[in-house]
Amino acid sequence: MEKARTGTSGTVLPSRVTREPYRVLFLCTGNSARSIMAECAMNRWGAGKFVAFSAGSHPRGQVHPVALELLAQLGYPTEQLRSKSWDEFARPESAPLDFVFTVCDKAAGESCPFWPGQPMTAHWGVEDPAAFVGSPDGQRRLFARIYFELESRIKIFASLRLDDLDSPTLRRRLDEIEGSTTTSSPS
Repeated sequence: MEKARTGTSGTVLPSRVTREPYRVLFLCTGNSARSIMAECAMNRWGAGKFVAFSAGSHPRGQVHPVALELLAQLGYPTEQLRSKSWDEFARPESAPLDFVFTVCDKAAGESCPFWPGQPMTAHWGVEDPAAFVGSPDGQRRLFARIYFELESRIKIFASLRLDDLDSPTLRRRLDEIEGSTTTSSPS
């Protein structure tokens, strides 16, 4: 007998045994740093179980150079990363999404488009490293701190046995993940 899970809309989705990886969208306003870093981390730590994307409500049009530098240092390919609008994921013909996470307070407060697939949503807000004013070293340290905070949340999320969680329990776990991480990075 095929296992199934219930989505936020009450629809029953096939279990991971019979479905493609869960599709995750990370949102921030500019799609130049936080959401880009989250996309990379999810595609690394959730490989095979998740496929991640990122977008912005008002994309800056380019990925922040310090984000690209950090991601390259961490071994991520950066050639294909780009700042893009959330409209790419909200078209009627867009592939359905399973999860949408906002990583900035501004995007969390905006009216979001209708997402295909009626995904479960959560807010995992973190400080905006692109808005940092100070020394280049200070900016690099802040980008690293924010990356590792997002990575920590993503590792927790990627480790969840989603097929074993009902919708209310999953909702609670998503909300707990935001509060479960502290901002730290390896020494």
